Amino acid sequence: MIKEKNYIFTTIDAITSLVGGDISHPYNSSPIYHDGQTPPSEEDIKAEQDRLQAEYATQEYARNRATDYPDMGEQFNKIYDDGLTKWKSEMVDPVKTKWPKDNSGPVE
Repeated sequence: MIKEKNYIFTTIDAITSLVGGDISHPYNSSPIYHDGQTPPSEEDIKAEQDRLQAEYATQEYARNRATDYPDMGEQFNKIYDDGLTKWKSEMVDPVKTKWPKDNSGPVE
């Protein structure tokens, strides 16, 4: 229940910040609207949740890439030792190929 409330708070916060409003949400409570903010309708909340879920889904490839790239120290060493061209071809391109932007990965 708390996780679901936090998700709803995040959604409402995204909606209200778009129109210059502000809310606060104490744990396990209803949101508190400030500055005369009118609470968003259930339809507005549902539409924003759908938009946020779609946006999250389209970024799956980026989250997968982030876990597959070597740590920054290893990448900097590769650039220093072998140059940008080898770093790109040996470290970056394989991960981008495995996890394409269309979320069709993994491609081996």
